[in-house]
Amino acid sequence: MRRQDLEAHEDVWLASWAMRSADSRGRAYPEDEHPMRPAFQRDRDRVIHSAAFRRLEYKTQVFVNHEGDYYRTRLTHTMEAAQVTRTIARALRLNEDLAEAIVLAHDLGHTPFGHAGEHVLNGLMQPYGGFEHNAQSLRIVEKLEERYPDFPGLNLTWEVREGIVKHSSEYDRPLVRNFDPEVAPTLEAQIADYADEIAYNCHDIDDGVQSGMLEREQMEEAWLWRENYRRALEASPDAPFSILRYQTVRRILDGMVSDLVATVGQRLAEPRVKTLADLRAVRPRLAGYGDEMAEHIRELKAFLMERLYKHVRVTRMGMKAKIVLTGLFESYLEEPRQMPVHVHRQIERGDDRARVIADYVAGMTDRFALAEYKRLFDPLERV
Repeated sequence: MRRQDLEAHEDVWLASWAMRSADSRGRAYPEDEHPMRPAFQRDRDRVIHSAAFRRLEYKTQVFVNHEGDYYRTRLTHTMEAAQVTRTIARALRLNEDLAEAIVLAHDLGHTPFGHAGEHVLNGLMQPYGGFEHNAQSLRIVEKLEERYPDFPGLNLTWEVREGIVKHSSEYDRPLVRNFDPEVAPTLEAQIADYADEIAYNCHDIDDGVQSGMLEREQMEEAWLWRENYRRALEASPDAPFSILRYQTVRRILDGMVSDLVATVGQRLAEPRVKTLADLRAVRPRLAGYGDEMAEHIRELKAFLMERLYKHVRVTRMGMKAKIVLTGLFESYLEEPRQMPVHVHRQIERGDDRARVIADYVAGMTDRFALAEYKRLFDPLERV
């Protein structure tokens, strides 16, 4: 099927407020259109084939990679979030390719060791402009990926890059100035943010219970678990807990997605939302849960923060991240030639030293950062 045929299908199938591939503002560096793939499908494919995407396999979600093969990594989280995104986008007749491209790229800029690593690197970079993973994701797709002879980065469309920087917050950061900060992002970007939240809430419950860090008795404190576990038990009273755990998480996920789709559908039915321009004018953003579900999710997130994210094992790993990343950053800052030749040459040709080092450290996987720390600071380790 030709690209033009797929674009014509979008015109017929997509809702009036959805973003159409043919209406994209285009790319920073002009390219010929692909004969078969619309613009956002092409963006999605470029993200999947990037080096930064592959490195997500060995970056922490909550549990560091060497904790075990079962637990989610940043890559499996991204894949689960993408699956949820496509479900929501299809139900609302939005552009699935655009929504998926945004969510696949949203964590490319994450450091090793999860949010603890980002916090550490942001602190180290405060004298040099700070560090934030959404900004770093944009930097990766606009500059750091090296794939093409005629331009840096992946040359993604304006709408995907807008979604990367605007999907998760209000838009008062300097980074957003090039992406119409006065208007909301596409609904595809908005649902990508919620799909990300749904995915991590659910798989963090699953991983937390599987690891033993969340005890069954503790889980009763959260309404979403308590109610959905009751339903799972009623449906399968003789099932082992391992099955009931999965069935409970499955029900929680389905409930969140169903509520989001229903709530967004109701808000879209209001007379003021007829076109994409109408949707972009809605502030604060249109996507969201109903009041009851929003309250249950707030309770669940507070529970996970207290019982899982502040657990002694997670806290200890956060302290290890601080020691490792601080040691690496400060050592490289003192002597950049400890980094690979192609990295320290960026500094020699005039690039900002601290930013180049932050790019290099942020791109590391957990296991590479740990091994590099050992190479630099263990006197018995071969360099």
